[in-house]
Amino acid sequence: MSETDELVLVAIDRRVATVTFNRPQKRNAMNPALNVRMLAVLDELEGRDDVGVVVLTGAGESWSAGMDLKEYFRDNDGKGRAATLKARRQSGGWWGRLMYFEKPTIAMVNGWCFGGAFTPLVACDLAIAAEEAKFGLSEINWGILPGGNVTRAVAEVMRHRDALYYIMTGEVFDGRKAAAMGLVNEAVPLVDLPARVRTIADVLLEKNPVTLKAAKDTFKRVRNMPWDASDDYIYAKLEQMLLLDNSHGRDEGLKQFLDDKTYRPGLGAYKKD
Repeated sequence: MSETDELVLVAIDRRVATVTFNRPQKRNAMNPALNVRMLAVLDELEGRDDVGVVVLTGAGESWSAGMDLKEYFRDNDGKGRAATLKARRQSGGWWGRLMYFEKPTIAMVNGWCFGGAFTPLVACDLAIAAEEAKFGLSEINWGILPGGNVTRAVAEVMRHRDALYYIMTGEVFDGRKAAAMGLVNEAVPLVDLPARVRTIADVLLEKNPVTLKAAKDTFKRVRNMPWDASDDYIYAKLEQMLLLDNSHGRDEGLKQFLDDKTYRPGLGAYKKD
């Protein structure tokens, strides 16, 4: 394993890949090498048949402290606009991939989550935090605004007044508050966090993967569309899904419900082959 590989650890257990930021000495701040490695890791996991769900977490006591201020800001001072643009593209490449990833993704926020870490956090489909986790938009405290699309990420999931309050004050909040504001789905005690995330992952593994991909992408894309455009998109996506699903999940699901009477759609999923 190379030094670059060690920046991101991958462990696969029963079709769940846990991807870990591994710079604990820097609170898992995202530097150029880590961001390049994350893009490669996502490319690899997307094509693996033994991976059905991806969980993103951090080593040690942090999820991620955001962008590495020295390597992305101080080290680029005086290098011109080209260096700034390269850093911007590089830092956003992998979380942009994460937003429409082929497989379900869960952010398992075990500790500090600050600034630039809000973009991959929001890019994940689901997010579960430790109650003890600490979140913050501290950019105001060192003279900038939340960049790198952090402001857009916050606006996507948090309430208007809450988002402005924390952007303007830079105050820290915990996992319970993050859940109350909609930044994460829920918060649980740190000791229970891995088990809770595993339970959710197992539920997702029961679902038809083609349908799951179509359902999550459709939601993300239609929420800002006009009603007539979203109606057309949804039906087009449905037709695409049926074409791509070689397991014929819709037909099997209807058969097991209507003919076999072996499950109820409101209470569970049909049995996949």
